[in-house]
Amino acid sequence: MSTEPTSDESPASESKIVVDDDWKAEAQAEKDRLSVAEKKVEDRVEDHKLPEANFRGLLSILASQALMGLGVQQDPSGKGVMVDLDGAKFTIDLMGMLESKTQGNLSDEEAKELKQLIQELQNRFVQIAELISTQSKQGDAMPTGSVDKPSTGGIIDPTA
Repeated sequence: MSTEPTSDESPASESKIVVDDDWKAEAQAEKDRLSVAEKKVEDRVEDHKLPEANFRGLLSILASQALMGLGVQQDPSGKGVMVDLDGAKFTIDLMGMLESKTQGNLSDEEAKELKQLIQELQNRFVQIAELISTQSKQGDAMPTGSVDKPSTGGIIDPTA
């Protein structure tokens, strides 16, 4: 037997180690792509941060709660709006209590904003209460059994 390589075993068919000179550039490009992706995530998180806890934020939450009770929310059946006069009155009363307890401790702008907000909510409360009263007298305010106390809330038709 011969120990010489055959034509199938020529030195050209042996495995060669290929050195990739671009690995550093590819690694840097991947690092840059990851950095851009991280920046996008950080930007989204920044966009979804809660606002600063301050007096205006408290007023906004209370006003939203009162407005929900005064019919801002559509009834799921689509026949009218949801009204909770008792809940709205409670929230407006809370704001009145807040006004009296903070008297002298608010800036002029904060005190004015609170007073104006309470007045606007009270006016809307009266309008909604009158609308409910009118619809109750007409007998078409709410379907029977839709609320426990028809005079204080339920589903109303704002077009009636």
